[in-house]
Amino acid sequence: MDSATVIRRPIVTEKSTSLQERGRYVFEVVTSATKLEIKDAVETAFDVKVSSVNTMVMKGKRKRFGPRTTQGKTWKKAIVKLAPGESITIFEGV
Repeated sequence: MDSATVIRRPIVTEKSTSLQERGRYVFEVVTSATKLEIKDAVETAFDVKVSSVNTMVMKGKRKRFGPRTTQGKTWKKAIVKLAPGESITIFEGV
């Protein structure tokens, strides 16, 4: 998988900004991406050294489609821990 298509967008919430102080950054990634693909994508996109990657599949909100049909899309979230002394400058001041 191409490293440019693995990362969809950064997730900027109150919890994710508090994680940035400890060198962890949160991204929404493609659901089929593995931890190694996420690690390679972050390292090439931001020129940093990644020490670990944690992933989780999140359930989306349920939407109604008709009287009895409901559906919710799932998406994948990755928490990337950088090596000591590394940081991603695009998140500074967010």
